[in-house]
Amino acid sequence: MPLLLSTLAATNNGSSALSLLFLPIMFVGAYFLLIRPQRRRLKNQTNLQSALTEGDEVITNSGMYGFITGFDGDIVWLEIDDNIQIRVARMAIQRKVDTSASSPTDAAPKGSGSHSSTTIDDIVEDNSDK
Repeated sequence: MPLLLSTLAATNNGSSALSLLFLPIMFVGAYFLLIRPQRRRLKNQTNLQSALTEGDEVITNSGMYGFITGFDGDIVWLEIDDNIQIRVARMAIQRKVDTSASSPTDAAPKGSGSHSSTTIDDIVEDNSDK
């Protein structure tokens, strides 16, 4: 057993300089892999939230889509349906919706896909016929 300890101590003397550099290298790596990208995302999110204007279509962190109808300090009024408005915190706005790109469901003609979509209006119409 003492032979093993003396062997480990002898090999450890040569790597002491490397072990001293290991900790700063870890801090630099953590900065570039964790802290810097998070700061960049936070800066982009802050810029987006300060650039919001009335009429923008946005999505909230909870996944709710709506059009901005007004501001009241840090509160944003979103119109989520005709004459239905909700208040959300400005920080809850995740991103603007890109209205220039058409969604795949808009491009396909109705009834051409294998999945049929039922809207709430279809259900209400079916129930009113009975």
